[in-house]
Amino acid sequence: MSRSPLATPEPRRKYLPWIIGGLVLAALAAAALLSAITDSIGVPPRLLAPYIERRTTGHNPNIEQTGRRFGQTLTALDRPAQRSAELPPIRIGAQGFAPALAKVAGTSDIVVTSASQALSAIDRAEAGAVITFLPGAYRFGSASIAVNRAGTANSPIRVRAVRPGTVILEFDMVEGFHVSAPYWSFENLTIRGVCANHSSCEHAFHVVGKAAHFSARNNTIVDFNAHFKINGSGALFPDHGIIEGNTLTNSSIRRTDNPVTPIDLVAASHWVVRNNLITDFVKAGSDQISYGGFAKGAGADNRFEKNVILCEHRLQNIAGRRVGLSLGGGGTSPAACRDGRCVVEQENSAIQANLIAFCSDDGIYVNRAARSRIADNTLIDTAGIAVRFPESSAEVEGNLVDGVIRSRDGGLLHDTDNHASTLTRLYLGSHPVRSLFVDAKGLNFAWRADPPHRATADTAPLDLCGGERLSPPSYGAFEDFSRCLDIAGKTSLGPKQSLLVSPG
Repeated sequence: MSRSPLATPEPRRKYLPWIIGGLVLAALAAAALLSAITDSIGVPPRLLAPYIERRTTGHNPNIEQTGRRFGQTLTALDRPAQRSAELPPIRIGAQGFAPALAKVAGTSDIVVTSASQALSAIDRAEAGAVITFLPGAYRFGSASIAVNRAGTANSPIRVRAVRPGTVILEFDMVEGFHVSAPYWSFENLTIRGVCANHSSCEHAFHVVGKAAHFSARNNTIVDFNAHFKINGSGALFPDHGIIEGNTLTNSSIRRTDNPVTPIDLVAASHWVVRNNLITDFVKAGSDQISYGGFAKGAGADNRFEKNVILCEHRLQNIAGRRVGLSLGGGGTSPAACRDGRCVVEQENSAIQANLIAFCSDDGIYVNRAARSRIADNTLIDTAGIAVRFPESSAEVEGNLVDGVIRSRDGGLLHDTDNHASTLTRLYLGSHPVRSLFVDAKGLNFAWRADPPHRATADTAPLDLCGGERLSPPSYGAFEDFSRCLDIAGKTSLGPKQSLLVSPG
């Protein structure tokens, strides 16, 4: 029997380069095919997975089981198994020190020791009043607390605790403080929703109409659907507000069909949301979609900057879709819009220098928001950044994105000098951005080695941790996350402490 020429050593060596070349070409063709397939899909695995599971539900058991397994595989490629890890004490969110309370001429100090005294003091407050709760727990129920006496620019009305963590306000009511007058400030309070029915604890603060120049600083607020709800009333809008240095969280899944968004900003303009820690806003009812914060309703010039958003921190592996921050949210009914139409949901607003992590949906979502700026954010374990619909235009620059940056449905995206993943790598289960950190999953955001630096930057970007930016700067929200840490661990009032202040 004759032997094949390929069976002899010499011919084999002769054809080996051709065989290797063929295998390389096949591998390249397969990689190109995979890239083409993932690009044509256009969505990250974590978003395709629930779609497939929904589409196969209601078919015969084999199809349902196949769809479920395929969805689980896609999710596993994109989202590693989470583990419980304490966020180290950080200087973002509510802190244990008391910010200085400036004295102004005519200041009136009003000390309250009961809920009824507090209600009376708020009802009668004059410009310049400082309403101070003595340490203790105060329970409020039934009707909201009407805040309708006006302060002034030089003499705002302040409601505070002298020392954070010593005053606990328990709200068993749909709305806590209903603020409808200008120049009110709330500081150093711990506010907890204690409603048995989650739909009965909607807002800790509802800021409406004439309530311009509202401020909330260094408060810890737990267990509400929308910790802050801001919207217009008639032709009046509460502009020029600030929400700074607060910790907003929930101790359990919110079992409600109502919107779940810790900062729900509609139709107001010129707000600054800065240095807040926002975690665990999981909605169980209705569409199961929730946001860490959004600005929508035809407002303008709003800014989310230097916040830490952890969509899923203690509440993990739960069905539903969590978005980090959004300009436009899920859209607004025309009647609630500033212009009565919502030609655009936002204009000239910005999301800058935030750390956004562990979101089952997009980290940043731009929906019908014109002239948006999305700059210098760090996104870990999210679908990425999406700019959607022709009304949207966004300058997306300097971001570090564990996910993809993409346009949807005609959104105008200016993608300039970002460091992001690709869809192909996500579908291969590869996450190079995540691996830049020592242990992102364990909330250790120290760089594993030298971070990637931008080629250039026209101006020094904001730094989440307050440090100086290098020239050129690193991609993302910070140069050195250790600057965010409270090394002594004695001054932070993060979610762990805030959940223990009252058993509810």
